Amino acid sequence: MILVIGAAQTPFNRRRDGTGFRDWACEAFEAARAMAGIDRSDIDALIVASESDFFTLQLNPASVLAQDFGLNEAETLRVEGGGATGQLAVHAGVERILSGRARYVAVVGVDPSASALAGDSIRALYGYSFDFWTDGLAGVTATSLYALSWQAFAAEHRGTGDDLNAVTIKNRGNAMCNPHAHLPRQHTSEDFADSPMIAAPYCRLHCSPLSDGAAALILSAPDAAPDNRRNFAPQITGIGAASDLPGLGHRKAPGTFAAKTKAARRAFDMAGLSAAQIAVAEVYDAYAGAEMQAVTALGLAEDPLRTLRDGGFDADGGCPINLSGGLMGQGAPVGATGVGQTASCALLLEGRYHAGLQPDRPLGHALADTHGGVGTTCAVTVLSAGAVA
Repeated sequence: MILVIGAAQTPFNRRRDGTGFRDWACEAFEAARAMAGIDRSDIDALIVASESDFFTLQLNPASVLAQDFGLNEAETLRVEGGGATGQLAVHAGVERILSGRARYVAVVGVDPSASALAGDSIRALYGYSFDFWTDGLAGVTATSLYALSWQAFAAEHRGTGDDLNAVTIKNRGNAMCNPHAHLPRQHTSEDFADSPMIAAPYCRLHCSPLSDGAAALILSAPDAAPDNRRNFAPQITGIGAASDLPGLGHRKAPGTFAAKTKAARRAFDMAGLSAAQIAVAEVYDAYAGAEMQAVTALGLAEDPLRTLRDGGFDADGGCPINLSGGLMGQGAPVGATGVGQTASCALLLEGRYHAGLQPDRPLGHALADTHGGVGTTCAVTVLSAGAVA
């Protein structure tokens, strides 16, 4: 097990205050380090999650951020895996400690996904993150591919437009209690009828925003954690990753996130747990339907759509999904997303999440899940509460 002794993030939004990704990364790092209660000289490695050089205009960002953080002698590594970037960076940090190469690792995710480029340019770049030859050059957008995948899923599981609306209402409603959220909204069913159609059945309200922001974790070997954190800090007990064919048309079941199921199984096996033991989860909801596809692949409910309709994934449900608001409500600076998910899970397990979102019951285990492409590069992290909660 690896302890999460520090966890923090900046607000996720569109920054227009003259700051840049290095400022946000420093803010998140310093907050996580303060929570951890360790000196910067204690940190052996810095793992930076950043999806695209086009956003930061900075090649080799890990060395630059190491300079800004005062970690000039630390090992540095930049991780990139599309939407899974942040979660893969968490895994790289865990592996550094498990291998014995580090006692303390800082994991920082950051991207100026909203303010770096015009929206059309960013959408074009995201098209290139699929298969460039078959999708990117043809002008296929992420929204259209996700819409096709949802259509296949909905046909098999009898999903409806009301289900898409319910996910959106739930997540943006959760974001109302999250001071870091980009889109806190109290939607009504009428709002969706007035929202422009992007790629059927996805209207604009069913899509996550482009966001700026950063998130950070301080990971520790169990025997290295400060005394005041050792018994309270949540533990990363399982990690798993897997990949699928990039092209939806090449897959046997384009509505199924098969790689996510494999990634989750690997994480559960490592943790010695089952999906039924997960009390709370942050899952990848770049689009409303993708949340239900992810929940199905992760095995978090026997009948996910029925559970959604019955309120089982609500804040007061049996397994709250995306209490943060998810990508749809909290926002989606890509490199920061998976790191922020893990930070949210750690804070929830420790009972120190945002007022109005922290469940009033003990939480034993949590799950954080991201993917790049349409369920192509999948990464899952399982966390467990500390020995003393």
